[in-house]
Amino acid sequence: MRVRPIELSESEREQLQRIIKKGSDWRERERAETILMLANGQTVIAVAEQQGVKPEAIRERRRKWWRNGLNSLPDKPRCGAPSKLTYTHRSQLKEWIDVEPLNSRALVSRLTTECGVTISSSTLRNELKRMGYVWKRTRYSLKKKRDPERFEQAQHDIAELIKQAQAGEIELAYVDEAGFAPQSPNRSAWTKSGEVHAITAKRAQRMNVIGAMLSSGRLMLAKLWQSVNGLWFFGFLMALIERVRKPLVVILDNASIHTAKKMKPYWDLLEEKGMRFYFLPPYSPELNRIELLWHKMKYEWLPFKTFTPDELEQAIDEIGRGFGSQYTLTFC
Repeated sequence: MRVRPIELSESEREQLQRIIKKGSDWRERERAETILMLANGQTVIAVAEQQGVKPEAIRERRRKWWRNGLNSLPDKPRCGAPSKLTYTHRSQLKEWIDVEPLNSRALVSRLTTECGVTISSSTLRNELKRMGYVWKRTRYSLKKKRDPERFEQAQHDIAELIKQAQAGEIELAYVDEAGFAPQSPNRSAWTKSGEVHAITAKRAQRMNVIGAMLSSGRLMLAKLWQSVNGLWFFGFLMALIERVRKPLVVILDNASIHTAKKMKPYWDLLEEKGMRFYFLPPYSPELNRIELLWHKMKYEWLPFKTFTPDELEQAIDEIGRGFGSQYTLTFC
């Protein structure tokens, strides 16, 4: 049986082309393309292959076009109750979420008490997903406490120091201290569904490490089984300056052992030996690139296990020896 072809008026063709070009609904755009291709003489099979749908779907679109013309392209209104959340409610949700981390139950409760809207937690989660939100772990941040202008200036200063280091004019050192517990920090791991990947808990003394990451690609570490004080830190810097043959610029934060007044004579001595200090503005840990080293060591490079004191020392030493080859970071 011969199938009646689709014949389009100029007005219909222009409207179909406008929908294809500017339509907001992808389904409507695809149906408009179907009708145009059929009207241009393409077969059902050819159109189905181009659009990646079954031939029967193309035939159904053609039948609907014959019955309803342009009115066949949009989706019909779907069943279901309208959303209880208005634009104002969604704006309020966004404001609450941006101010503090709230779970679904807390948000539902606020909607009920403050807006008089009652919805289920699952409905709320679906609404938040449509608004572009996802459920994920929070992170601690100091950004709200720092001075934006001082932070921006420090970024500029460090960029200039990096240029000098790349030109061979100075040696740049990112210096900091970190603590390493014999028990590794919790991390994600593949675990059988319904089970818990349990690691034996063990209390033990923490080892402190002073580190310097140099622009030449070297890493210098010092391990201590006691608290790091100003004298230990001074000794580390003395050992550091003895190993560097260029003017040395040390980037460090404002920890008390770095800035204590009683340590000023020691810092003056280091400056006489050619060391310069660049103190970062408060609440700007990400500007000290050795922070990334500590994170890599704790969460990626160290095995996920409980260490004896000797094993922990050996693991830290292995990273120090393999830094730049087996363990790498991009310095600049």
